[in-house]
Amino acid sequence: MAPGEVEQRLLGTHHLDKDREPVKVFCEAQVYPRMEFHLRSEYRRMIRFKSQILTSRSNLGIEVKELKASLGQLSGRSALYCTDTCLKRYLEARNWNVDKAKKMLEDTLKWRLSFKPEEIRWNEVAIEGETGKVYKANFHDRYGRTVLILRPGMQNTSALDNQMKHLVYLIENAIFNLPEGQEQMAWLIDFTGWSIANNVPVKSARETINILQNHYPERLAVAFLYNPPRIFEAFWKIVKYFMDPKTFQKVKFVYPKNKDSVELMKSYFDVDNLPTEFGGTATLNYDHEEFSRQMAQDDVKVAKFWGFDKHPPGANGYSAVEVAPEPEAVALPATASA
Repeated sequence: MAPGEVEQRLLGTHHLDKDREPVKVFCEAQVYPRMEFHLRSEYRRMIRFKSQILTSRSNLGIEVKELKASLGQLSGRSALYCTDTCLKRYLEARNWNVDKAKKMLEDTLKWRLSFKPEEIRWNEVAIEGETGKVYKANFHDRYGRTVLILRPGMQNTSALDNQMKHLVYLIENAIFNLPEGQEQMAWLIDFTGWSIANNVPVKSARETINILQNHYPERLAVAFLYNPPRIFEAFWKIVKYFMDPKTFQKVKFVYPKNKDSVELMKSYFDVDNLPTEFGGTATLNYDHEEFSRQMAQDDVKVAKFWGFDKHPPGANGYSAVEVAPEPEAVALPATASA
């Protein structure tokens, strides 16, 4: 074989699980028959590194099994929530450290028991949506992700608790409506009308970041901050310290006069679907009554999934789902397990 050609080399056979077939790991390798000694050493190191990557990818199922076993027997809503795809997201958020992923997931289960996001219904938060400050777009990005549009300049209320309840409701709804094979959503943030006078309080921004990255890990694919005013920089310098590195890397600043920014948006969105407020050609038209009808229809589907159509949640916050045999499972795309 000539120098520089690529061949498939068997790097080893890995017995990952007694119940699974052994995995043969191959690697594409450049062949250099007459390497200098120091280059051969580097060459072998690169092959070992590629082998470790391939092997670690094959081990993902083992870590999911370990995490599932460590959680013990789950029932009711927790069992519906903790699917294998859900466990993978928590593992990925904690760099596949099972102990850290378990701690993160247990914190989420406690938060969900307290916050009860699956019980929120549109009529409870509809007032927050009257101006269209946050809503699910009627288009997807090029990867089929649900898109949430956020317009902080359209803030119309002052109660932080209900604002967070509204946001969580829409996050849950965006996840519920993800197409099969997709697990993430995209955010588009429009700064039209934004000013220091109607700026989102730091406390609100911190709580939003906390909920998103700690209780919906790996659900956000990207967040575009479109044409933020210069005065936003001071606010950003504060809130960015609440973000973990993974979340921080997903935030993209986009400026319409910057060629790279425009190309970045085009790589994620079809300009014919994208509203003019984000550099596209479509018209941004939020109809609160029509959106409310859509949310009411989704509420029925969500209630059926969680079993509330058979066992409505009680005034004490618990439903028969927690204390009685689990309801008949309702089919839902695998990607909708948040």
